[in-house]
Amino acid sequence: MLELRNFRKSYHGHLALRVEHLRLPPGIHWIRGVNGSGKTTLFRSIAGMLPCEGEIWLDGKAEVSKNPVEYRLRVNYGEAEPAYPEFLSARELIRFVAKAKQAPPAQAAELAETLGVTVFWGNPFGTYSSGMRKKTALVLALLGQPRLVMLDEPLNALDLAATQRLSDLVRERHAAGVSFLLSSHQEFNAEGWPIDGRYVVDDQTVRPA
Repeated sequence: MLELRNFRKSYHGHLALRVEHLRLPPGIHWIRGVNGSGKTTLFRSIAGMLPCEGEIWLDGKAEVSKNPVEYRLRVNYGEAEPAYPEFLSARELIRFVAKAKQAPPAQAAELAETLGVTVFWGNPFGTYSSGMRKKTALVLALLGQPRLVMLDEPLNALDLAATQRLSDLVRERHAAGVSFLLSSHQEFNAEGWPIDGRYVVDDQTVRPA
């Protein structure tokens, strides 16, 4: 499903993360590591948000730098601490991303309703609580028809009801063939998310846990 080859990411000449070769099969994978270990750097690189050395392949067909348009249609990312223009509303953000991700008709409204975003989505992002921001980011991460969805600290700031709804969505998408990379300090089994693989980001690399 996802393969990294000779991956390197440096900041100002200092190595942050190095992965000679890593192949993740389809499924739900938990990526753990202490703060500052490189989890977010890994996710942003896989999402195509950060330039890096090496190759990142999806399904052996689309590579992040060689086939960027096709790749980004199939890889979605929900940030741990989402930050968007404060003057935009969730509805505007969702409509924009839904168009970019070629989301099916009605999908955006359905996801927003499921995660409880429609009650505030007309207000500007700058007025949102941390929970509202996280719910908006999760809707954006699930739009379109991705093959891979990465969720960085997906349970942060969520109430119990939203956590259960997100768990249901992940299990539904997983059953439909979507793979997930999840980063969190919390165990996912308690939320009913079947974890197929566990990995740790440590010592500037990624390895099986």
